[in-house]
Amino acid sequence: MKTNYEVRYAAHPEDAKSYDTARLRRDFLIERVFAADEVNMVYSMYDRMIVGGAMPVAESLKLEAIDPVKAPYFLTRRELGIFNVGGAGVVKVGNEVFDLDYKEALYLGSGERDVVFESKDAANPAKFYFNSTTAHRNYPDKKVTKADAIVAQMGSLEGSNDRNINKMLVSQVLPTCQLQMGMTELQTGSVWNTMPAHVHSRRMEAYFYFEVPESDAVCHFMGQPDETRHIWMRGDQAVLSPEWSIHSAAATHNYTFIWGMGGENLDYGDQDFSAITDLK
Repeated sequence: MKTNYEVRYAAHPEDAKSYDTARLRRDFLIERVFAADEVNMVYSMYDRMIVGGAMPVAESLKLEAIDPVKAPYFLTRRELGIFNVGGAGVVKVGNEVFDLDYKEALYLGSGERDVVFESKDAANPAKFYFNSTTAHRNYPDKKVTKADAIVAQMGSLEGSNDRNINKMLVSQVLPTCQLQMGMTELQTGSVWNTMPAHVHSRRMEAYFYFEVPESDAVCHFMGQPDETRHIWMRGDQAVLSPEWSIHSAAATHNYTFIWGMGGENLDYGDQDFSAITDLK
């Protein structure tokens, strides 16, 4: 197995206004989430969230305590949210074993034990996408499926944003320290997410886009509401969203994305909205 990681530093919004396309992509886009028999991670200085992916094919993959966490185990001072976006897989946590099928999630509280990822079928490997934030106490591990989720149907086909927001690893479903994660599925014919756009200065966010056909792409919008920028993305890629930035997208096909948040509070509704007509 191979573990790769990089550190991304935080940017001031005034500085980000001057970034060209290459700099925007270098600082915020995570292009390589999955690779066979690799664990790939980005350690972000935005609320110290780690965004990553593990794709076990020919071997089991251990979630290693990378140098920036300065701990004997990855989970020593961290909590972890995992979504399987590939074939059937297994997550071994200490002496516990959790089966995760497609679009099922797992929350792991802090505590010193190993985390190991495995696929049930190498021909159809699991893809484990994960977010991790710092944790000040331990909460119980728990598997969460769409049947357990709080589902909010929002938007309309006429507005090109008919979607189901599956709130899965959120405070209304299970206790966490600061991590909140969910999955939004856009219906056929809809391409816009997170409209009207908003910011939440008390939390940062990461978006992971998948179920995007090979010939299609997602245009992710970021930046301050009066100074927006965009990043073109492919499927199975993630993007960091600072607390000062909007986070929205439109694509050339409907898609699904996983959102993860970390920061000061657990209030999903803590959002400062901007009218669509006020965006610049």
